[in-house]
Amino acid sequence: MQREIQVICGNISIPNLSGFLKTISSIASENEVIIQGLNADLIAGERHLHFAVGKALRAIAASRNIAKDPGIEIMRYASGERQIERSFSIGLHQGENNAVFVLLGEMDNLVLALSAIRKLILEKSCTELLAYSDSKRQEILSLFGITNAEIEASGDEHIPELVIERVALADFVK
Repeated sequence: MQREIQVICGNISIPNLSGFLKTISSIASENEVIIQGLNADLIAGERHLHFAVGKALRAIAASRNIAKDPGIEIMRYASGERQIERSFSIGLHQGENNAVFVLLGEMDNLVLALSAIRKLILEKSCTELLAYSDSKRQEILSLFGITNAEIEASGDEHIPELVIERVALADFVK
């Protein structure tokens, strides 16, 4: 069976994070898919997300994954972190969220899971929600530990590439 990847983005208000995560977990298990929610405000563009998902899936396929859960492995790469605990910083949080959900599974099951998620979020274009912008700049610099020296050397417009570099190095940085 071919596993597919689907991505859906939107706004969501989460009054109780653990309750929301249980709801997502139920949707995932009922539909036999993997669902990982991420904070879209900390994603430096679609390329960042796709690169991280690809790295996570290749690590799993080669049995080089650190997390047992494929969703957590995706989160780990998206955050550019080797340590699972620190990767949660790129996850969803209580309150208002711009969210991106990555779903993995068989297409028929994904359609059902996407339908369930659509009932929870105000769907928005992933192209818009994930795009790197000045409003994301400070949080992204902080999360990925990008220094002023790096920005001076490469230029402000290369911040998304610096983030992708962190994702690429997630396997090696202790």
